Amino acid sequence: MKFTVDKYDRYVVIEPLTDKLNGETAASLKGEFMLRNTGGQRNIVLDLNNVQETDEAGIRTGLLARRLCKSTGGLFILTNLNEPVKNYIASLGLDKYLIITPNIEKAKDLIFGNEIRLDLKEAQS
Repeated sequence: MKFTVDKYDRYVVIEPLTDKLNGETAASLKGEFMLRNTGGQRNIVLDLNNVQETDEAGIRTGLLARRLCKSTGGLFILTNLNEPVKNYIASLGLDKYLIITPNIEKAKDLIFGNEIRLDLKEAQS
């Protein structure tokens, strides 16, 4: 599966260039999430702008990314979801567990807020 990776100072945006996020495509993303996380990137934004549908394997990959980011104090954020994908996530009860934003700008705001909180916590230590 092809995807774009836009790396910034405090986060990375990964955008799958596919209309389906399923078992086949999720394996590639899983490797990318692990690579980015072990490379020091603790905040990952998954831009689902092109994704029209997903299945359990696609969602499990997101849950893995969430755990990876959380373990380093970072955030995993889903953005630009269409209604069917949002509804599928909600039907699994994961809309309360995963961070979902309407666009990348909102995701950046959450990341920078979290980074400021972490920086302040470090400064107080």
